[in-house]
Amino acid sequence: MGQLEQVIDPELGIDIVNLGLVYEIKLDDENNVTVVMTLTAMGCPLAGEINQSVKQSLSELQEIGDIGNVEVDIVWNPPWSKSMMSRYAKIALNVHES
Repeated sequence: MGQLEQVIDPELGIDIVNLGLVYEIKLDDENNVTVVMTLTAMGCPLAGEINQSVKQSLSELQEIGDIGNVEVDIVWNPPWSKSMMSRYAKIALNVHES
């Protein structure tokens, strides 16, 4: 998760972890990683860029042999909402809790 905090959502300027976009990180028996995540909106034009940034952020762990292949699984269930953001992200984006 620490590596994924380096991936900044280009539209909002906050990392994908604090935005609550990362739902799960799966590790198989060969240390291959699947990042299960969502985007803030369906049809996001920056989906490819974010996908590539996720893979790039984990490449350092690949180079030292801690993990194998990296896949990104974009899901839409559960749908993302502002309530999934960390307190940090809410403060940075001036989102008020209701």
